[in-house]
Amino acid sequence: MDANIVAYSATSISIVGRLIFMYLLYSKKSTNLYSLTFSLLNLVSSSLWITYSQMILDMPLLVRGSSDLLLFSISSSYIMYNRMYINTENEFSLTKPN
Repeated sequence: MDANIVAYSATSISIVGRLIFMYLLYSKKSTNLYSLTFSLLNLVSSSLWITYSQMILDMPLLVRGSSDLLLFSISSSYIMYNRMYINTENEFSLTKPN
């Protein structure tokens, strides 16, 4: 079996997994601190994988790292947005007069 087929298959499966994670975040309007931590750690990891893939000139790894970086950036931004929006909403609802 060709190594590129295996590498790009793994990349495709990884991207599908990230999209499922993003769908769950969106459908649940996640503000979960653990999801945010997971996303931020993956941003750092993806950055390191991109650097490594450039050092060894591995295109499938570069594609995977780049797609992870993009998708986890979107996920992290969405979670932070939800955290700010919900915290602001709760703050206003607590200060409203009866």
